[in-house]
Amino acid sequence: MNKVLKSLVLTFCFLFIFQSCSDDYDDVLHYKNTNEFIWTGLNQYYYWQKKSPDLVDGRFANDADFQNFLSNYTPESLFQHLRYEPGNVDKYSVLFSDYNILEAALQGTSKNTGADLGFKRKTPGSTEVFGFVRYILPNSDASSKNIHRGDIFYAVNGVPLTVNSEGYLNSSGLSDDTFTLNMADYDNGNITPNGNTIELTKTAYSENPVLIKNVHTVGTKKVGYLMYNGFYTNYENELNNAFAYFQSEGVTHLILDLRYNSGGSVNVATELASMITGQFNGQVFARQEWNEKRMSYYNSVNPDALINKFTNSLSNGNGINSLNLNKVYVLTTNSTASASELVINGLRPYINVTTIGSVTTGKNVGSITLYDSPTFRKENLNPNHKYAMQPIVLKIINKDGFGEYSNGFVPNVPLNEDYANLGVLGENTEPMLYAALNYINTNGRMSDNSNIKVFEHVTDSKNLDGIEKGMYLENLPNLK
Repeated sequence: MNKVLKSLVLTFCFLFIFQSCSDDYDDVLHYKNTNEFIWTGLNQYYYWQKKSPDLVDGRFANDADFQNFLSNYTPESLFQHLRYEPGNVDKYSVLFSDYNILEAALQGTSKNTGADLGFKRKTPGSTEVFGFVRYILPNSDASSKNIHRGDIFYAVNGVPLTVNSEGYLNSSGLSDDTFTLNMADYDNGNITPNGNTIELTKTAYSENPVLIKNVHTVGTKKVGYLMYNGFYTNYENELNNAFAYFQSEGVTHLILDLRYNSGGSVNVATELASMITGQFNGQVFARQEWNEKRMSYYNSVNPDALINKFTNSLSNGNGINSLNLNKVYVLTTNSTASASELVINGLRPYINVTTIGSVTTGKNVGSITLYDSPTFRKENLNPNHKYAMQPIVLKIINKDGFGEYSNGFVPNVPLNEDYANLGVLGENTEPMLYAALNYINTNGRMSDNSNIKVFEHVTDSKNLDGIEKGMYLENLPNLK
């Protein structure tokens, strides 16, 4: 079939979803090969479609020309080739050969040691890196070992940690099912090997992102503290239950700890914003901006499908527990990304959002899972492979139209983590929580922390599974 005609038929079937299209499934919608699925999906949805030379409409004269182009690539190399300035502009689009692994990772399930790790350069511009333990997950392999938050390591399996010229971590050992951390001491800003080792083993693990919830009293103020580490739909009830607890305790202020939260579901971010507030139900929390062809169609059929509104119910129908606050305090680091930044940006037109910590990642774009099927949804899947894409397909702006934060949000109150004293998470003596509580108690005064040594951020273990700083929609826009 002529490529131009085929594209028109594909678009017709996709846009109108007529049942009659299924009669022509084998001829039109069952792609000849995996590469054809990848190209067509990106041509339809990729946010930078017009800027990728081999994705532009009319690129190929006919189907033979098109198939000849595709034959030069493996699925992985084609996906990489079609990305727009990968690593520079498009830092986040990914392709998986097994959608089961992709789906699990998006919901916080992976092979995991239970030690959540961060990585920093030893000195500015250096290729030498050290790692540190951010937290330990309960009932994991790491929870049974002598390893704790704040522990430092300089090597994996005896190989010192480094970064390459593009800033990516060199440490293949971390991908092994079992690996050994070579430990070090933090010596006045220096990382000094101490001869100790700790062996860790990965097991299948689903992380409950509600790591800590408690309440602190400062003066006459009852302050809720929530350490929340991932926007996972499977744990929306646990998040809602945390806010029921805050309600029962009469919380008047909230510290939302997103310092290690690299993102997740846009819908769950909307729910979290609705739990913090409650008084804005039905109003615009965020708007989605897709590529030109998708925007034109969505706006002509159902423009409301591109709006995320404050809500009073979860996706499962349960009512949301809301605090009706007019201010919130958010703890941030360089690992605070995507859906975490969406919460900050979406709330700011409505309430006072005070960020405490360091500059966030700056991920203002989101993705969706595209499957090899007639509608790119997980229905009528091609049985010949399990490839699925998670490409960047949209940018998100707030009610006021602001979404230009690709350089991250600069904190209202600068505060860096001290690797000489990371403290115990959730305790009022933990330095960042202590600083936030003091800020609330003194109505905005902050103690000096300029003596803390700052290290350049490299990455963290959440970003080593291929879903780097994800912000995603669970489903394509509802056009009904």
